[in-house]
Amino acid sequence: MLKRTTLIWLLALVGLAAFAQTDGQGASLRFGYLSYDSVIVSMSEYASMQQSMEQLRAQYAAEQQRIEDDFNKKYEEFLDGQAAFPKTILQKRQSELQEMMERNIAFKHQSQQLLAQAEAEQRQALLQLLGAALKTIGQERGYAFILNTDANATPWLNPAMGDDITDDVKLLLK
Repeated sequence: MLKRTTLIWLLALVGLAAFAQTDGQGASLRFGYLSYDSVIVSMSEYASMQQSMEQLRAQYAAEQQRIEDDFNKKYEEFLDGQAAFPKTILQKRQSELQEMMERNIAFKHQSQQLLAQAEAEQRQALLQLLGAALKTIGQERGYAFILNTDANATPWLNPAMGDDITDDVKLLLK
């Protein structure tokens, strides 16, 4: 049973490989390939995204610094008056400092999440622009598919069967 299943899969793969080399009518399939990262970095929208993200990071960093300064000021006041405070005031101030520290930590985590979300949303917008450009080029040139060569996803491509469209996509997106 196992040999029979293996033989069926092998025949199916051979047939698929043979069909993949032609479109069923004798003409070979063509494909395009490019580096997404290279194209995205060259887009003017990418520079805008980077600038926007830097501004947002700076705003969050400034707020984080303000919060830390407030905490440090209150902590110094606590240390200065610690010996003179009655026990109830001492406990109240310690509690306030603890709550303030917890809010600061929560704000830091939340700001990191919001920054990551903003970056993901902006990157998604870039990918949509890139996707539209790839669709246009793919349809115009009659490609069967377009590959992203980043992260060694395609260690080897036969240049006789495919076209490097990186520069063409960059030109289209300008």
